[in-house]
Amino acid sequence: MPRKPARHHRLLPVQPLTFSPFARSVARVATAYLVKHHMHDAMQQSAGDEFKEKLKNVDRQSVSPEDEEFDGVVQADFAFFDPKPDDFHGVKTLLQSYLNNKQWDLSGFVDLILGQTTVGTVVKLEDDEDNGVFSIITALNLGRYKDHKCITELKEFLLNICHEKDKIGNLRSLLGDEAQKVGLLVSQCVVNLPPELLPPLYDALFDEISWATEDEPTEELRNSFRFKFYVVVSKFYKHKNANQKRSSSTDKDEAFVYIKPEDEILHKLSMWSFLFPLQTQQVATHELKNYQLTGIVMAVKAEDISSFRQQLHALINES
Repeated sequence: MPRKPARHHRLLPVQPLTFSPFARSVARVATAYLVKHHMHDAMQQSAGDEFKEKLKNVDRQSVSPEDEEFDGVVQADFAFFDPKPDDFHGVKTLLQSYLNNKQWDLSGFVDLILGQTTVGTVVKLEDDEDNGVFSIITALNLGRYKDHKCITELKEFLLNICHEKDKIGNLRSLLGDEAQKVGLLVSQCVVNLPPELLPPLYDALFDEISWATEDEPTEELRNSFRFKFYVVVSKFYKHKNANQKRSSSTDKDEAFVYIKPEDEILHKLSMWSFLFPLQTQQVATHELKNYQLTGIVMAVKAEDISSFRQQLHALINES
């Protein structure tokens, strides 16, 4: 079943989305900081002076923390597209810190994503001559691609960072014997992507997965999209006392502040999860002084994706 690009044209508020006022304020500070550094990194690694200039314009016009006149709203015409080779540099920039700045075959990983055109979406600005990528979402079968260097290195990374004895066996199972049933759910975006795009973006992904089980040309390919589990690698802010009983003076603080709103839903629905330390530079702000940027790996049953989609729609509609 062919997919038609979904288009969204509206005034889009640029603000972090979380479940509480405190978490929202903390995430807002983190967003302003991370946007600045994300755009700087993107300009260092993306090809072409024109694209660099475009990133500068996006930073200045939509999310610049120094702009006191910025009212939090930008006019943006976003569109969803199938991945294609021209998206290589944009997608690679988004995934630069996907595995905690590990040196690995990221280029090969991006090639896998772009080569899977029937399942996966990139978000761009409509009629953007510079072809800038604002988001990538896909699901890769860990069994189907097990012989690729990037997947081998990704599995090794996950096994090396898991130090919880009650989780390592489950992780080995999903990465090994059950890998043919496991989808690596990859979702990376610029930190100020409007949250209104999230429900249709995830709906498009999971609809495509369902269609692929019927429309792919071979039984082997159709079976490769019949996922039973999803593995998610992400990051959030963890309170330094999250594992302890906190005093009343810190009860107002959230244990976790999620950079991506969908991660909180996935975390709650996960069969199991574990955290790992990141080498990424910590945001130095008053609001985040008690928080540490932390990596998280989650395993989610495919049967819970319907609930995830419903909760994501409800969350965005209520915001």
